[in-house]
Amino acid sequence: MSSPSIYTVGYSIHEWPAFVSLLRGARITAIADVRSHPAARLPQYRQENLSPGLRGEGIAYVWLGKELGARRDEPEAYLDHRADYERIARLPLFLAGIERLQRGARTHTIALMCAEREPLDCHRGVLIARVLQQRGWGVKHLLADGTVEEHRQTEARLIDRVGIDPLLDASAGRAELLKRAYDEYGAVMAYRRDDLREAPNPEP
Repeated sequence: MSSPSIYTVGYSIHEWPAFVSLLRGARITAIADVRSHPAARLPQYRQENLSPGLRGEGIAYVWLGKELGARRDEPEAYLDHRADYERIARLPLFLAGIERLQRGARTHTIALMCAEREPLDCHRGVLIARVLQQRGWGVKHLLADGTVEEHRQTEARLIDRVGIDPLLDASAGRAELLKRAYDEYGAVMAYRRDDLREAPNPEP
């Protein structure tokens, strides 16, 4: 029996009724907030307002920013002062967050929520979705217009965005092309932190 799908969504600049309608359209029953810091310019998306607002709509809320956020406290998450997604994916706290997410998805239809409109502009699409898919979970991105995009489609856009031409790399398989795309893109978009002393490179 296959695992159920986990969704992702960005609240972007949605007015509250539009955001709730977006969630209802995909039958979302729980939001996992993966922002490292659950603050927002729009007041409805600040944690102190978001949590009761969602629960008032019958949608559960949990903050997993400590476990699954992109701005890490652990020095070992950084390489040359930039967050390294391969390292983050091996952190005990991150893996605990993934396990918690997977348990919750057995009983709820979960959407990982962050701010960015486009999943490729957010670690939910470039880090968390990748790990979930590797574990056999279906991942779907709930786009701003209500369209649902399978993560494999998002990965195809990632390859194109990075500028990898599969026709020029005919000898490379899809897995190799994707790894290159994830590595190159993650190095560009990842959070940079200059105020810490990095831990030694962990064993692979």
